[in-house]
Amino acid sequence: MTIAAASSETTPIAVGAVAPDFTLPDSEKKDWKLADFVGKKPVALFFYPLDWSPTCAKENVCFSQDLSRFGKYAEVVGISVDSVWSHQAWKEKMGLRHTLLSDMHRKAIKAYGLFLPAANISQRATVLIGKDGKVAWVHVEADITKERDYSLLETELAKLK
Repeated sequence: MTIAAASSETTPIAVGAVAPDFTLPDSEKKDWKLADFVGKKPVALFFYPLDWSPTCAKENVCFSQDLSRFGKYAEVVGISVDSVWSHQAWKEKMGLRHTLLSDMHRKAIKAYGLFLPAANISQRATVLIGKDGKVAWVHVEADITKERDYSLLETELAKLK
């Protein structure tokens, strides 16, 4: 697993920064690499706390049901601290179609400054990365129990190039 270090594991990455590259396993235990998309397609990283939790379930169902809505702008990827086995079972149970990545070692979460040490999980946050590999937009939910603003998200996705 390769990760570029960020300045702080709890301070969200800045817009305009080069997105730290990473390789994480997906729910099928295959390596997913951010570098594979640089120069080809924007990426929407949806960091969320935990599989099986109510708000995370609502959001991930929304991303899958509206995959064409969000996926037309970027590759849609969910990242949490859960294992590939949890992701696999959760995807099957919930009928999820988008990619889920396992960051059990919190490497990408920390590299993007989204670590929540008190709970040892990720903050609920969105990081949009342009085709150029730079961070185009970052939004961290102030209240981890609240869903993202999907309208705002779609507005920001539409700006990706």
